[in-house]
Order: sequence, then structure tokens, then C-alpha cells
Amino acid sequence: MGLLPIFVSPPIQQIDSKLTCTENVELYVLRLDLVHPLISGNKWFKLKYNLEAAQRENFDTILTFGGAYSNHIYATAAAGNLFGLKTIGVIRGEETLPLNPTLEFATSQQMQLVYVDRQTYRQRNSEALRQKLYARFGKVFIIPEGGCNLNGVIGCTEIISQDCQSINFDTVCIACGTGTTLAGVAISVNDKQHVIGFPVLKGGGFLKQDIESLLTQYQVAKNRSWELICNYHFGGYAKVNNELLRFARDFELEYGIPLDYVYTAKMFYGVMDLLQQGYFRYLNRRRLLLIHTGGLQGNTGTKMNQGFNF
Repeated sequence: MGLLPIFVSPPIQQIDSKLTCTENVELYVLRLDLVHPLISGNKWFKLKYNLEAAQRENFDTILTFGGAYSNHIYATAAAGNLFGLKTIGVIRGEETLPLNPTLEFATSQQMQLVYVDRQTYRQRNSEALRQKLYARFGKVFIIPEGGCNLNGVIGCTEIISQDCQSINFDTVCIACGTGTTLAGVAISVNDKQHVIGFPVLKGGGFLKQDIESLLTQYQVAKNRSWELICNYHFGGYAKVNNELLRFARDFELEYGIPLDYVYTAKMFYGVMDLLQQGYFRYLNRRRLLLIHTGGLQGNTGTKMNQGFNF
């Protein structure tokens, strides 16, 4: 991938507060939001080997799926433009004009947007819809929603670097949408390290099966220590309220780390709440690595979509 040098190694930032001191916990943040100005967070890791596969197999067009505020759509459009690949975004729902900031950016990166109704969108992983897309667009390389495939998992095994391991953390915390990133991270950690996923969807327990399926595809030879905590979805995917917005604002003011409302704010809120409950003390886990998965581009659209003016 010729443009790799434009991606920077994410810094690791320690969070010191009265709460961490009281609980005798060390809290570190892996700032994946800083790896690239357009393809930020875990999105690059999930796209990397999909893009390589597309180029290796001589595809010139990427087709993928997402909602109207999708970080994945945003990142795929930017990556395609950077690496000289055409992109098509299949968007859930009807076209709404003017375009929101996410879709406006996607079109500025030469992505072709195609809108489908929600019933059709639910079939996005079916062979029947895949064949219809091939018939309409010809030879295209299809990346599932959120980069949720084996290529995405393989990319996410690279998130935990040697610099991260030098911290000697015992717990990794990460927000979950499809479970792809958690699967990759779980594969990459050692036997003594535990991964906690915070689903951002209501009823996110179903991700357990999806993650286990991804781990099976990767042919993991041994059990991995991971769990899901499903109590911090704030009503469901892309749902926010003033409590979450206030938390994100105060967190940025205190620590200089902006949080996206759809993913990382919910995970960070959950971690701080669990700290107050003594959860990590009970587990005897004292050194936590929180993965900031980027997605800051969606904050404006999320607030606009739900009528907040915070």
C-alpha cells in the first residue's frame, strides 16, 4: 500500500484522576483517532487488507454498506480516493437533501451513493442481493458493513502494538458495533490479558455469537478471555442523550481527548461507571487500556439527527 507512510503510530495517553487513584487503577488511552485525518480509528485497520485484496485481484471498484452517518462509509470513500479505487456506498434509507456532513464528504471523495429501503438493506449479506449488485455494477469488490470480514479481523490484530504491550496492561476496553475489532484485538492479546467489549446497540448480547464466528474463521487455536458488557448503549445505536453529551464534553475539557458519541463516549462512560462501582478492583485488574476507535466525524450529524443543541 503505497500511502502507508501517511499513517502515524497512535500515541498512548495516560488518564490520571481522583477516581483512578482511589481505585488504584492505571488508565491508558490508545488514540487511534489520530492515525489519519480522514481514515481514523479502527476503520483503517478494518479496511487495510480488504483494499490490498481488491488491488491484488485487479478490482478497480469497492462497494460497501452503511447508514447515513456511517464512519465506515466516510472512511471507505476517503481510502478509495487516496488509493485510486472507485467506491460505491449502499446507504440504508431514502435520500435526504441536503446531504448530511458524512454523505456530503463521501460524495466529495467521488463515492457513488445508492439508496435502498430498510427491507432490502437487511439482506445486505445475502447471496441474492450480492448477485443483484454484480448485475447492476459489474465487477466490484464487496466489503461488508463495518469491514466485518476475515480481512477486517486480520487488520485489527495489528491494533495492539509492541508499544502498547510495553505498558503491561491486563485489560483492554473497546466499543463494539459489529464485533470485528474486538475479535482482532482478542486474537492479538496474550493469555493473561482480558478484553471487554461495550456494545453500542440495544440488546447487543447477540454480538457474542458473531464474535465467536469471526474467531472460528480465523481458526483461533485456544480460548480467548473476553466478555461483553451491554448496559451502556444509551437506547441503541447512534442514540444519545444530554447525560452522554455532557460526559463527553467534560471528559474532553479535563483530559483533552474528544470522544465520538456513537462509540467511544459510551465505552468511556461505562468504564468510569464501573470504576466507581469497584468492578475492576473486584476482578483484580489494575492496568486498563482503552481503545479510542475514532469516528469523531459523526458527532455533528448525530446531534443534528436527534435534535440536540448542546
